[in-house]
Amino acid sequence: MTRFQRYGTVAIVATALSAFTAVAQRAAVDLTGKWTFSVVTDNGTGTPAVTLKQEGEMLTGTYESARMGSRPIAGTVKKDSIDFVLKGGEVELRFLGVIVDKDNVKGIVDFGGNGGATFTGKRDVK
Repeated sequence: MTRFQRYGTVAIVATALSAFTAVAQRAAVDLTGKWTFSVVTDNGTGTPAVTLKQEGEMLTGTYESARMGSRPIAGTVKKDSIDFVLKGGEVELRFLGVIVDKDNVKGIVDFGGNGGATFTGKRDVK
């Protein structure tokens, strides 16, 4: 093995370890707390208050907005992905997203097969 090949191999291993560490750090984020979401639809933007409680991979909480009232949340967190559903009401809304960092999430919302939206969420740090 030449000196160049050896350094190239070391660089590849270092890059892979760095990427793995970044993913592991994101996976360790606990989403428990109060959040403000911004849900962007074709009909405008809503800013619901979301309270999350994470226990392992299980995610529960409440979603409160002027339009939808208060609805319970049930879902999961796996690595840097979140998946939760608003229970109750005529249409079940499903939020699929990623953890950007400890204070931010983003993704899409499926309106039970009747269209969708995008969302961002920011942890309330008050």
